[in-house]
Amino acid sequence: MSLMYIAVATAYLLLAPSPSAGADFHGFDPATYDGLMLSPATLQAMAAEAAQKSPPQNGEFLVFGFANLQRDISFGIKVEKSIERNAEAAGIELLIADNRLDGPTALANAESFARRRTDFVIEFQTDVNFGPAIMQHFDRKEIGVVAIDIPMPGATYFGANNPRSGFMGGSYLAQAAQARFGDRAFKEGYFVIGELPQSGAIPAMRTEGQIAGFLAALPGFPRERIIRIDTKNTLQYSFQQMSNALGRIPAGAPILLTAINDQSVTGMLRAVQQKGRVGDVIVVGKGADELQTMVAEETFVASVAYFPERYGNYLIPLALMRLAGHAAPLAVSVAHVMVTPANICQFYPEYECQGSPGFDYIFPQEAFIAHLQTLQDDPELADYRQLIPDH
Repeated sequence: MSLMYIAVATAYLLLAPSPSAGADFHGFDPATYDGLMLSPATLQAMAAEAAQKSPPQNGEFLVFGFANLQRDISFGIKVEKSIERNAEAAGIELLIADNRLDGPTALANAESFARRRTDFVIEFQTDVNFGPAIMQHFDRKEIGVVAIDIPMPGATYFGANNPRSGFMGGSYLAQAAQARFGDRAFKEGYFVIGELPQSGAIPAMRTEGQIAGFLAALPGFPRERIIRIDTKNTLQYSFQQMSNALGRIPAGAPILLTAINDQSVTGMLRAVQQKGRVGDVIVVGKGADELQTMVAEETFVASVAYFPERYGNYLIPLALMRLAGHAAPLAVSVAHVMVTPANICQFYPEYECQGSPGFDYIFPQEAFIAHLQTLQDDPELADYRQLIPDH
């Protein structure tokens, strides 16, 4: 599975199991779509049908709101640009707000979008506790919503396949650590994982998947050498927390790092470098949106790709699908791949492929199926079953 170059045979996004899986809409079916941007003519035809079924609030043209996670981080920038491209091609006016990784700010932005009577909203916000209050503003005005990465009640979910992407990253890190450090990875290593507690149960599936994948590849790894830190989703806070955590890791011990996203893991790596311990560390990121950092840092060996530069190719058609009255899926999840310096040119041709991972990565499929069953059996995740894959 891949994007432009390898994944013609497989879907870029995987539809989470749902009885409401959508019918074909101008050639767009989320269950089978390849992720390439639709033509302007197709997007305009979608918009025309949507406007006929759901007349624009201003009486002239559709207006969408997009509340970005944070507008000055690489992932948010790539998502925003992809939404802008698709909205412009479709003839949709796009209003953009910055949630700034802050729940109250996201709530204020939602109130503004509702007051301005947008026709549809795409929400990318980080604080799960503010989801219901945000949706109240849109529900009162009957404004449809697609929520990126953090589900909100009544919104279509779009984003990460958290269990699988986490399991991929954790198992890759463990296997890469074995290749680099040998038996020392197990006997002396410390596994540090950067979490995002404020975002609730769904991103926590990513974190728990990282740990489960790591343990699947290094069974019996001592739990006392697994260190969790809060990243607050930022490079700066991750740097601070990792600096503190290094005081618990003996000199010379292998340091095995991963986190909720590339920004956080980069902050953790910078903390290790500042302490002069770059020879001890190996890093696997999440998102593959800090590609320059990965190719520049020998110890940054891989990142689980999310392809944020293509999010708009799905988000705008999904929104138009709903406005046009077609049955849309409850959840659409990204199909992830491991991007490494050795294969980066296959996905991002502006970079040269270089080197070799030094090992053949094997995804622990049986262990992953067992992990999924624990998620399905968890009563705290009962409301999120549609976001748990079945294989």
